[in-house]
Amino acid sequence: MERIQRAAKIITSGGTVAFPTETVYGIGANAFDNDACAKIFKAKGRPADNPLIVHVASLAQLGDVASDVPDAIMKALKVVWPGPITLILKKADRMPDTVTASLETVAVRMPAHPVALRLIEASGVPIAAPSANASTRPSPSKASHVIQDLDGKVDMILDGGETAFGLESTIIDATSEKCRLLRPGAFTLEELERYFGKIDVPKSINVTLKESDIAIAPGMKYRHYAPKKMLVAAERDAITQAAEGLKGATVMCSDQVADAIGKHADTIRLGDEANLYEIAKNLFDALRNLDKTKSFAGVIQTFPERGIGFAIMNRVLKASGSKPATSAEELLDRLSR
Repeated sequence: MERIQRAAKIITSGGTVAFPTETVYGIGANAFDNDACAKIFKAKGRPADNPLIVHVASLAQLGDVASDVPDAIMKALKVVWPGPITLILKKADRMPDTVTASLETVAVRMPAHPVALRLIEASGVPIAAPSANASTRPSPSKASHVIQDLDGKVDMILDGGETAFGLESTIIDATSEKCRLLRPGAFTLEELERYFGKIDVPKSINVTLKESDIAIAPGMKYRHYAPKKMLVAAERDAITQAAEGLKGATVMCSDQVADAIGKHADTIRLGDEANLYEIAKNLFDALRNLDKTKSFAGVIQTFPERGIGFAIMNRVLKASGSKPATSAEELLDRLSR
């Protein structure tokens, strides 16, 4: 509790604190302090037109951040919060332009992590917090990941162990009559539709916006989640059939594919194919570990786009920057370029 109080004092004094949530670690500052929030962008190397997510500890606090929240949305939030779901809502007048990227909307969520909630409560203010990584890098699911990217660039790091989901929150735009999915995440689309009704899923959900486009939520614009090494996504059969030609590359894959490849290539195991939540939890750690290998490139397995698999594939596609290879020949051709 003493560390929470020290961290809260840093927040109220205009500093920055990295802290755990149930999704990934965030780097936070007082959401009402323009100068403090500007430090987040500087520490991450984050473009100024990429809005931040504001974290609250209660529905009462939501009223300080957002305005004109529809009754149906508020009813749903009473069920799904705290949890890994971010809503795009109309912003309250006091929200700084730094946080909202000068938009008329604000991204807000209530994290389901005791450390995060205690920090917000002890600070007495909502906390604006994107993921605590250097811009474009895989998001941090461990405090050690934060140290890799932001050591010396943040005033304090609260170590809460490994995060539960390992993927960021789901983001939906709730400013229109029909909600729209902006980023798939730890809260699956199927689960959310029980509370928010049918949600529109744009065909471009896995496509990175152009420089000239306006992003109303994090993760929609600019390169994201990428390791430093070249990364090629490939379907399961393409990997197993190309196994003998993958020497020198590291394959990030399920236990089943790792067993099938045998000694033909180095592997980083993501987990059991039957447990996509395990795959999701290990994804960003695997992408970071790829850069520690001597491999010239990485290959990452694709997974079914159902449940949390939809979010996994969103990150895989954005990290690799292209459609998955569907055959052994295509995979080996990409690796040879």
